[in-house]
Amino acid sequence: MSIGYDRPLYILPFDHRASFQKGLFGFTPPLSPEQTAIVSDSKQVVYHGFKLALTWGVPLAAAAILVDEQFGAAILRDARTNGYTTCAPAEKSGQEEFEFEYGDRWRERIAAFAPTFVKVLVRYNPESDAAMNRRQAARLKDLSDYCHQNGRYFIFELLVPMTHEQSDRLEGDKDLYDHDLCPSLMIAAIKELQTAGVEPDVWKIEGLDRREECEAVVKVARHDGREHVGCIVLGRGANESRILGWLGAAAAVPGSIGFAVGRTSFWEALVALRDGKIARDAAVAEIADRYANGCTPSSRHAKGDCWPALHLPAINLSIFLLRGPAQLQR
Repeated sequence: MSIGYDRPLYILPFDHRASFQKGLFGFTPPLSPEQTAIVSDSKQVVYHGFKLALTWGVPLAAAAILVDEQFGAAILRDARTNGYTTCAPAEKSGQEEFEFEYGDRWRERIAAFAPTFVKVLVRYNPESDAAMNRRQAARLKDLSDYCHQNGRYFIFELLVPMTHEQSDRLEGDKDLYDHDLCPSLMIAAIKELQTAGVEPDVWKIEGLDRREECEAVVKVARHDGREHVGCIVLGRGANESRILGWLGAAAAVPGSIGFAVGRTSFWEALVALRDGKIARDAAVAEIADRYANGCTPSSRHAKGDCWPALHLPAINLSIFLLRGPAQLQR
């Protein structure tokens, strides 16, 4: 299997596990069967929002879901039956060091659900613990090799957390870190992982404020024969205005093929549904609207292999950012 994926890819990710259990419902593992059913049902709401967005014109060929087996097994099966592009996580949730969710059984679990993409979330700072980075890279190479040998695309979600030394150097200024230091660390991390034999088809990267930073990341992701590798923007749960800026910077860059924005798309709707402030159908529609809006960044006039313009009815990101929970008229 050749390496790379360079077609448009608009992912609605809801593979969050701890966020749903503790953050949304206040549940403490291990969950009872009743609690598990509640979490699973909330993910069905997100999935129904995805399906509704498809009826509004989000292109099936570009649309994808990312959901976990623990609470979304039925969703993964239904999506596969319906011919949707699916992504499933391989990492154990909430770990500082990458570990497989199912230990030595990870190959078996991937084969059981046969997702289009296997995704990992990895915290990797090239100036951090070198021994831990080597351990992570060895496990990730095994996964990378497995995916390419078994017809699965591989998505690598790269987080570059600030180290204590870096925090001291910048006096704890996270915005300064994101603006001045993180882009170069991201590039260094990609190079190190490539050297270790980790070869994603798609890099899922933190949002960057400037187009030239996006271009630099895509350049290193595609260097040395990797010309079909794609990059997508992750949301990090940021506010809508910041995500708008990231999408606008990335959408005009050849090789930047889409996004994976989850909590910004669904969290407010699920909280309102949980609290009885909106009906289930309204929550589904709100999620569909926010997801569909992400598919039409303001830079869609860009040329080359950048994101194609979509012609969705009444979708406008600037309007979306100014309103609260939508009173939709679709």
